[in-house]
Amino acid sequence: MAGTQRYLRYIVFAFACLVLIFFISSSSSVGQGSLKSPKEILKEQSANWRGSHQDEAHDSEKPTQDAPAKASATAGTTPNTHALPPATAPGERMNATFVTLARNGDVWEIARSIRQVEDRFNRKFNYDWVFLNDAEFDDTFKKVTTSLVSGKTKYGKISTDHWSFPSWIDQEKAAKVRQEMKEKKIIYGDSVSYRHMCRYESGFFFRHPLMLDYEWYWRVEPSIELFCDIEYDTFKFMAENKKKYSFVLSLYEYVETIPTLWDATKSFIEKFPQHIAQSNSMAFLSDDEGKTYNHCHFWSNFEIGNLNWLRSDAYIDFFNHLDQAGGFFYERWGDAPVHSIAAGLMLKKDEIHFFNDIAYYHVPFTHCPTGEKTRLDNKCHCNPKDNFDWNGYSCTARYFEINNMQKPEGYEKEHS
Repeated sequence: MAGTQRYLRYIVFAFACLVLIFFISSSSSVGQGSLKSPKEILKEQSANWRGSHQDEAHDSEKPTQDAPAKASATAGTTPNTHALPPATAPGERMNATFVTLARNGDVWEIARSIRQVEDRFNRKFNYDWVFLNDAEFDDTFKKVTTSLVSGKTKYGKISTDHWSFPSWIDQEKAAKVRQEMKEKKIIYGDSVSYRHMCRYESGFFFRHPLMLDYEWYWRVEPSIELFCDIEYDTFKFMAENKKKYSFVLSLYEYVETIPTLWDATKSFIEKFPQHIAQSNSMAFLSDDEGKTYNHCHFWSNFEIGNLNWLRSDAYIDFFNHLDQAGGFFYERWGDAPVHSIAAGLMLKKDEIHFFNDIAYYHVPFTHCPTGEKTRLDNKCHCNPKDNFDWNGYSCTARYFEINNMQKPEGYEKEHS
């Protein structure tokens, strides 16, 4: 009898061990099998987002008594899940691209800019990006930028003819001017490459073969910041509202860099009166109906514009006229006053747009949207105290005045 009991105890013990081993192995295999790659998790999250909206569409047709159950099921999740936008905005895209003039050494500064633009805008719209350089882009630049841009990336080399001294420029005279500006400590006064850049941005970037495929452009420079979400298609906004040029910052140009620019402009007006638009923005550029230039200009390191306008006979004639005058090299004419004067004279006032809701920084100035509601609605993180718009050195107030526009609510608090 004792032997039988001992035998039964062995059987029960063995059975318990088998059960324990089976439980452990089953738990382990399920745990390993449930591990998912990041891609799988992201895929499920995307599917869940779409599914949640489909469920909501069906739930809207159910009796109201289902509502408590639904509320219970979603407890603990993001409270406004229904308001989250899709990863990519629906609708057609414009024929548009970002464009950046950069060198290989700028790769990490431009990477920062791309990340800003993608996070705040382009991840929803996937527009292309054209990069231009006076040398060949290296593999590192291409790999880094391609990995960051949601649209297609294109890389172009600038023609030597467009990045060199024209045949009519007196090299000795130009060198003497650079030395004089260096002694006067004028910013970029002794830089040859800066002058080539200003000339190229003024007259050639929009004619590069890669840019000929597009109708709209958004210029982006290294190390910029965007402080607010941009939920709408800015290119479509420009097209639908018949805008051709836009800006976020404006200011006065350094007088020492453009002493004869307005003289060249007035001679252009006399030679090509047909290119001057009715209802233009001369009052933005001049305080005395065109006799003198007040030096106001739109800061061109941010601009969204129409490429067909830049490729028009009017603009090309203007650039060629200035180019022949030699001011890009005998002085230090910048592309910002060139673009601004062209837009101010050749476009109607209502064809130029100020993007108050695009918060932007390029050293040393910040545009932070005026108006608390605008900043909150667009999830802005800029400090309104940093806003340059209503500073005495800004020309934005003048832009509002000549267009009979009401200044944004709250601007008085930022006026200095």
